[in-house]
Amino acid sequence: MKNYKQAEAKFWQGRISEDALYLHELIQLKDLTQIERAQNASVALLGYACDEGVSRNLGRPGAIEGPNAIRKTLSSLSNHWHETPLNLCDFGDLICTDQNLESHQNDTAQAASELLKNGHFPILMGGGHDLAYAHFKGIRKAFPKKKIGIVNLDAHFDLRDGSTEATSGTPFWQIAQEEKENFTYYCFGIQKESNSRQLFQTASDYGVRYLLNSAFNLQNWYHIQKELDQFIEEVELIYLSIDLDGFSSAYAPGVSAPSPLGFAPDVALKTIKYLVQSQKLVSVDVVELNPEYDLDNATARLASRLIYALIDAHAEVNSVKLV
Repeated sequence: MKNYKQAEAKFWQGRISEDALYLHELIQLKDLTQIERAQNASVALLGYACDEGVSRNLGRPGAIEGPNAIRKTLSSLSNHWHETPLNLCDFGDLICTDQNLESHQNDTAQAASELLKNGHFPILMGGGHDLAYAHFKGIRKAFPKKKIGIVNLDAHFDLRDGSTEATSGTPFWQIAQEEKENFTYYCFGIQKESNSRQLFQTASDYGVRYLLNSAFNLQNWYHIQKELDQFIEEVELIYLSIDLDGFSSAYAPGVSAPSPLGFAPDVALKTIKYLVQSQKLVSVDVVELNPEYDLDNATARLASRLIYALIDAHAEVNSVKLV
């Protein structure tokens, strides 16, 4: 596979123990070209090292380094799954170095599809939000006849017209063109200041549901839960995309488009756990980490804690299934 780099142990370092107390002692480094059928509950990390879409969208480049920054902050977190039938695997990176975003997206779609077909739970690490188009294509390849709902935690709709050129701002518009009447998309955290009137009209035209950032908080959880319940009921599978620029820059300064008025981690974490518990969530990505602008690795640490919460909830759900 072109521009593929296998997982490297140097990004998984930390304190050494005799009882696998840390994630760097749990992680299994795998080869994406030799995917095997998952024997237990398996979380598959895959890096989307690309900021071509961000550059095309006039954002701050640097997201290509995002996956490795996440690995470094994940590696020292504690392992509480030693008695759980869970495999945590790192399948390395797909790297876009030649500005050929479209080819890179095709490779990513194929990789995501193969992971899903072999029973893994993929968590893709970006990279720009152009990953979402590739990721969804992979899910669709794996489940061609299923109704797939998209939940996006984000300040932006990312529904810009991509007919001329794909960017990090076009992925859900691209998905809408291919899904037609099956396009089912809910965006939590939308900021009026960051989306033009035209984008709100596009969202309306495509039947997109959204919750403004001012309402995406724990104080409004009763309403959020009702919206999630209705959405979960309508679809067979769920794909979750988490854009780090949706969080307040107090938590996530290292992104291509920071915002001081984004949402807080607590409501995102509760939403994540709720979606996992639905048992319809099949694949997730965390995007837009830009280490070049991060402060004390705050954004990378946030990304790793979100992924940790996903792993923990996934392990819990699958442990219940196996009992």
